[in-house]
Amino acid sequence: MAAGIGKNDLNHLYAIARRIEMGNKEPIRDVLVEQIFQYSQKIAEEVTKTNENKRMDWDNKLDDILTSRYLGFPIMLAMLGVVFWITIAGANVPSDLLASGFGWLEGKLTALFMWAGAPAWLHGILVLGLFRGVSWVVSVMLPPMAIFFPLFALLEDFGYLPRVAFNLDRLFKRAGGHGKQSLTMAMGFGCNAAGIVSCRIIESPRERMIAILTNNFVPCNGRWPTLILMSSLFMTAAVGTGESITVAALIVVGMVLFGIMMTLFVSWALSKTLLRGVPSHFTLELPPYRKPQVVRTFVRSVFDKTLFVLKRAVITAAPAGVITWLLANITVGEQSMLAHAVNWLQPFGHAIGLDGYILMAFILGLPANEIVVPILIMAYMASGAMLELEDLSALKALFLEHGWTWLTALNVMLFSLLHYPCGTTLYTIAKETKSAKWTVLAALIPLSIAIVVCFVVTQIVRYFGWVA
Repeated sequence: MAAGIGKNDLNHLYAIARRIEMGNKEPIRDVLVEQIFQYSQKIAEEVTKTNENKRMDWDNKLDDILTSRYLGFPIMLAMLGVVFWITIAGANVPSDLLASGFGWLEGKLTALFMWAGAPAWLHGILVLGLFRGVSWVVSVMLPPMAIFFPLFALLEDFGYLPRVAFNLDRLFKRAGGHGKQSLTMAMGFGCNAAGIVSCRIIESPRERMIAILTNNFVPCNGRWPTLILMSSLFMTAAVGTGESITVAALIVVGMVLFGIMMTLFVSWALSKTLLRGVPSHFTLELPPYRKPQVVRTFVRSVFDKTLFVLKRAVITAAPAGVITWLLANITVGEQSMLAHAVNWLQPFGHAIGLDGYILMAFILGLPANEIVVPILIMAYMASGAMLELEDLSALKALFLEHGWTWLTALNVMLFSLLHYPCGTTLYTIAKETKSAKWTVLAALIPLSIAIVVCFVVTQIVRYFGWVA
């Protein structure tokens, strides 16, 4: 008999084997890990002394609630709802102020160009293209990001996000993926490229590939502003002003849930088709709860996430604004290049509840999801809409002038949630997989799903006459 192993230990191991032999449905690995943990805890209790008046073990008590089979998911959804509610409620006013300020500054720049006798094409490129694109990126994106990212960082600092991964772990196992996919998906909420890199923690190549191909279905920081903006402008018309923020927050939560559902569904489909295999297991050790360092977390999230994302958006929006203006002002025949492209895309766009301008915005927005809405705004304004965008209500008026309904906004949200990854993420996928085949599939799979979902939703709504 080996040193350190007594008769009682062998009897204990024999009892475990009997449990498995008698048809216990628990995986043998889970049973062994559970027994090892309980045995280690027993040893710790025997060799350590604690004060009888010690404070309550809050970690265990909180975990009993936050990771509960019955309360874990409702609490998770409630926390997401509160974060979105605060974001939407707090972002409207500063967005309006920034839009008004940039609108005033655009007028002054226009007056300056006229005073200097600058040619119209130079004013168009620099003011109507470059400045307008950058200003709308800042006014639409900065306020919600400046609120959302610090709140999300506080939950991470507190130690709650690993509990979210723990709650989702068993769902990913049932979907044929790896439990660690819940962690990589959580990383995707910040940036899908970072989520792709984090898939390295999954040892199995098959399950790592599943995690890479499905990470795009959770909204990254570039898509949060689009979801929040569309929900705020169009999806709350049927309720009163006081309830609109709550409804908008619930709709964004619903979008997140739908993205998670698509992640699980596509993971299951891939595990049964292209990436068949036996799922592996892992043990997730939950870190202790920590008192959030509010000031430090706020500053870190502003500089590491908000300003980083805004900088990337501005860098990509500047040339995109110029390209959009050029496409709208260079004519081929009697129409601009933008009009030709929009007219060609219009029938397909109408079939899936969008239009040619929206599809062009998503195509030109491939470098970064952050610039899709600003490109769309510039494309609409370049097409002849004589409207000064001074606040979000003016932005809604611009969309309504181009035939938008609540169905259009819903499809923009769905397409933004589900369509192909941004250029940065696709480049990251190519570097991680070292395969052109999987990189192309990483773009085509979500794009196909986005088209199908928007088409089905549009046809159902039109069939029942729920929209004019």
